[in-house]
Order: sequence, then C-alpha cells, then structure tokens
Amino acid sequence: MDSNSSNDNQPLVSIVMAVKDTAPYLPDCLDSIIAQTYTNWELIAVNDHSTDKTPEILNTYAAKDARIRVFNSDQPKLIPTLQVGYREVKGALINRMDSDDKMPEYKLEVMVNEWQKYGKGHVIAGGTQHFVDDGNVGDGFLKYETWLNEVARSNTHYQEIYRECVIPSHCWLLHKDDFDKAGAFDPIVYPEDYDLCFRFYQLGLKVIGIDVILHYWRDRSNRISRTWDEYKDNRYFELKLQYFYKLDRDKKRPLVLWGAGKNGKDLAQGILNFERDFYWVCDNQRKIGKDIYGLRMHHFEFVMQLNQPQIIIAVSAPDGKNEIKNLLDSWNKQPVMDYWFFS
Repeated sequence: MDSNSSNDNQPLVSIVMAVKDTAPYLPDCLDSIIAQTYTNWELIAVNDHSTDKTPEILNTYAAKDARIRVFNSDQPKLIPTLQVGYREVKGALINRMDSDDKMPEYKLEVMVNEWQKYGKGHVIAGGTQHFVDDGNVGDGFLKYETWLNEVARSNTHYQEIYRECVIPSHCWLLHKDDFDKAGAFDPIVYPEDYDLCFRFYQLGLKVIGIDVILHYWRDRSNRISRTWDEYKDNRYFELKLQYFYKLDRDKKRPLVLWGAGKNGKDLAQGILNFERDFYWVCDNQRKIGKDIYGLRMHHFEFVMQLNQPQIIIAVSAPDGKNEIKNLLDSWNKQPVMDYWFFS
C-alpha cells in the first residue's frame, strides 16, 4: 500500500527507525509498535552496522509481520541511516521511532486523529515519559520531560524554541509533503531533532501540542545523547544563534544579552561572530561597569533606555528566569521588547 492507495480516513503512517546495537531492548520496541490500535502503518527499520543480535531480531519480526521492512545502512551514523529509511517510505504521514524505546498502544491512533482535524501545514506533537528497567531516571531527564510536557500542554513550542529541543525525535507526526518541504532527514546537522524543530519553525508549520504521553523514552547510560561528541555540550548555542540570526534577529533594533555567567560569556563570544555592537547587562555588581570581550557591562535596568530591544537571556537558574520574565513583562506594557531564553 502506498500513500495514493491509503484510505483518507486511515492514511498509511510510515515509521522510520534507525537501529544500532539495541538487541536487549528491540523486542519490547517492536512489540509496542505491533500492538498499536491504529493498524495502517509500516515500519522502515534500518540496521546501522550492528554487532549484536539486532539484525536477527529485525528479520524475525519482519518475517512475522509484512508491515515491517528491514534495510541496511550504507553509511555509519544516525542521519545517513535515517536517510536510507526515508527513501523507502510509502506512507502519507511520517513518524520516527527510536529502537530502544516503546510506544503506548494508542500513540498512532491519537496522532492521526488529531492530524486529521487540521491537515497539511500542521505538526502534531505530544508528551513523553522516561523510564528505566531498574534504578531511577536521571534528574536532568526528568526536568527535561516536565518542561517538554508543559510545552506540549501550553502549545508554546516556538515561544520556547531557543531553550531546548521542543519536540523530541519520536513525538511528531506530519504529512510527507510538509516533511519534504522542511528538508526531511537531509541536513547532516546534529542534534538532528533540534535542527528539525527549527526547520519546522522556519517553514511556518503550525505545531499542535496535545496533552497526551505519546512515547516511553528509555534512560540508559549508553544512549547517544550521553556518549556522542555531537551532544556533549547540550546548550547548542551555535545552532541556536545560527537560526536566531536567520529567523528572528532584526538588526534595525538593538540587541541585549542578559547574563554574565558561563552561559552569558559563551553566548557573547558566539554573538560576536555575527555582530560587534550589542549591549550586555547583568545584576552582578562586581561586573557592572567592567569591560569583557571589549563590551561594557551594564546594570539590567539599562534595558529600559533602549528603543524596542531584542533580548537574549542567558540565565540558567529557574528562579532567575522567572524573576527576569516577570520584570520584563512588567516593563513591557506595550509590545516594545522581544525576549528569548537561550538556557
């Protein structure tokens, strides 16, 4: 079945999954896909040079269920493997899966039903829940999960996009035509899920957040987000700044960087690659009035002297973020300031 022969009420969903050395977890993953209440799906599973029992497991499941098709990647690494899989899809709707995770049985049904309310031009995104087979989920992942689920509930994906990746790689569904327009898996940019979110934003696709757990996300010590160099600095300032200057920076307006800690200093160095004349503010009395990287540090109230500033906020403490947001909102009685949190 291909997208042209799919029933309009039950379009074929193509699930693209790169698989590498996940034999201990793969049967649970595949069983969760087979158990979906929405049955019109295909799984394109691409083996990325696995050295364990992964190929045998994939082939065993494919022999039992014709909806599972197995391929081998011609190049190592995640994105080239996803590209191999995407070339094989036949569905009208696209989803991605990670081979060590699990789907709740209602995942595809909920996502397809929601997408059909809106149609092309929309991305459906929902919540996620971490789990481990034994022990406890890491505190950092729990905080990220809580934040992600609140973003989905409040449908604030683009408002929050410069903080962290607002849609995990496994928690979106959209039409293939829209995915192609957004560049699909073509860019070799890591983290690939975060880059994809920015491309959705750039294209103007509307994200529909739903308050539903759509994915069970396994926390394990050897997941690539913990082991690959590409994910080592999880602030991703370089990626964020590239898209900020492409999509949101208005050089007719003054730019302010708020925060003089490590995040602020690293962001200042990044901003200097794009422009030299911006303002830097903080609340640290020891730094106010001093020059750092050739820029004079101002008290944060200096912002009120500027005409329609754009503000990048580089404060990591949650209390500090809330305090700054409340302060800026109190100053911003008229829409004269725009601000984004970058950490």
